Amino acid sequence: MATDPFDRQTSDRNHETFDKHRALLDRAVAACRSRESWTAFPDSPSAHPGGAQAREQGEAAFERQLGRPFELDAPGVFAVQDDEVSPYTGEPLGISYPRAGADELFDAATEAWPRWRDASPATRTGLCLEICERIFLKNFEFAHAAMHTAGQSFGMSCTGSGTNALDRGVEAIAQAHAAMSRVPETARWSRRFGTTDVEMVKRYRLIPKGVAVVIACASFPAWNVYPALFASLATGNPVIVKPHPTSVLQMALAVRVCREVLAEAGFSPDLVGLAVDTVAEPVTKDLVRHPLTRIVDFTGSAAFGSWVEANAFPAVAYTETSGTNSVLVHSVGELQPVLRALAGSMCLFSAQMCTSPQNIYVPRGGVPTGDGVVSASDFADALAEAVKAISTVPKRAAAVMGAVQSGNTLRLQEEVIGLMAGRGRVVLEPASYIHPEYPGARTGGPLLVQVDVADHDLYGQERFGPIAFVIECDDADQALERAARDAREHGAITAFAYSTDESYLDRVEAAYAVAGAAVTCNLTGPMPLNFSAAYSDYHVTGLNPAGNASLTDDSFVAGRFRVTQSRRPA
Repeated sequence: MATDPFDRQTSDRNHETFDKHRALLDRAVAACRSRESWTAFPDSPSAHPGGAQAREQGEAAFERQLGRPFELDAPGVFAVQDDEVSPYTGEPLGISYPRAGADELFDAATEAWPRWRDASPATRTGLCLEICERIFLKNFEFAHAAMHTAGQSFGMSCTGSGTNALDRGVEAIAQAHAAMSRVPETARWSRRFGTTDVEMVKRYRLIPKGVAVVIACASFPAWNVYPALFASLATGNPVIVKPHPTSVLQMALAVRVCREVLAEAGFSPDLVGLAVDTVAEPVTKDLVRHPLTRIVDFTGSAAFGSWVEANAFPAVAYTETSGTNSVLVHSVGELQPVLRALAGSMCLFSAQMCTSPQNIYVPRGGVPTGDGVVSASDFADALAEAVKAISTVPKRAAAVMGAVQSGNTLRLQEEVIGLMAGRGRVVLEPASYIHPEYPGARTGGPLLVQVDVADHDLYGQERFGPIAFVIECDDADQALERAARDAREHGAITAFAYSTDESYLDRVEAAYAVAGAAVTCNLTGPMPLNFSAAYSDYHVTGLNPAGNASLTDDSFVAGRFRVTQSRRPA
């Protein structure tokens, strides 16, 4: 049978796409192996290849989109997304998106799947990297979308939700490519049976599992969606992206880029679909339990994550939820650098990240420092002052804290104050700041309270948002035991420790390793405590209730495809 000229030209073009990105892919694979510092795209907005013009064009594209239907030739009927309101202006974005039923999305995905399933790993890898590059070129438009849906500052939207998130995507592509490359296409096998030599030719096929559903959170969607999206797409699976109903635009932009690149390459754009729902009429459970779902990626609350893990079968579920991230303050040489580091991470994006510190343990007898022992109360007061040095300076607060994505987050602060009921003390009342560019922005400074280790009902679960506890313990060993146990039983993604005693730090590292939480020791200076570097830092371990997946280890990609084989005598 003659080869279709269109298929041959498409194949040639897709091989060229892989070759175009081969050097970047090789570098990403090498970085995953060495765990060294590397990034696929420059962090600084000033280093964007489009320069100042790209920044202006990105903002203009965002402004043009407001109040208009989102251009996407996809299944569904367009409807205005009333839940999508800017945390900076308080105004609805007024954008209409296509809303499709679950069956319609799955039917489109399964119809699109065969050619993608049968495409070579190199073709899929090259096109996934092309999508990443296209998203980067539109980074400023994406940044404004993240800013006005998630509430991040513009700088964090460019980096955390931009280049850092894309690095996590490229990392997943590199790991998927490496996993698929380990399976040979053919093998020649021989063995003697009795007096006869039997020789076989074996062929191995990588078979994707099927439709993947990616469920995004509201406050930091790109950072988790990109690795999930590309891990499934690169390994041959169609993907349905389900954004949070209050934070749709950035994910819709990403889906549009995916569909454009796939269509240009001769594949059906329905390989990547968009499932938009509302707060009043959610569809997430329908997607998870759909009979055609084979993979589920979820980021969000621990309660719903547990439901996903329990109800996704026969689909495989990858979850990242929440936990009680802790700080152990045993002893320090200089106190002020430690306070600045803690305050910076408590304020960063108003603590709306899964890695934000919450529980800060100090000895009841005080913290030994190079200038003497600082009592627990004085430590808490000094930490409050370090926080106020950020939260009460509007220009600095705007850059560090951004806005609060949901009004429910501020209500959680009031709930904690009400639960104290005479226990402990409120060290720092939460206070909003006036954003210099958006005076009506929803903002909120950290709530800092001082409690006793016995008040476990207050701090023994995640309190999402800018809420932190200074917890008095009998000693640093009790603090370590309590914090590590909470990580094991209730979940934790990150932990932090400060000590001048190396043997104590060794015990901390050992305890958190068993508890399944990453620990950072004695870090001060400009790097945020909870910064997680793609290609080097493993994000979540899967060893405690904070999630069952890890960005990005082999298990995050290898379970998205299977290997089948056929054999013939040689």
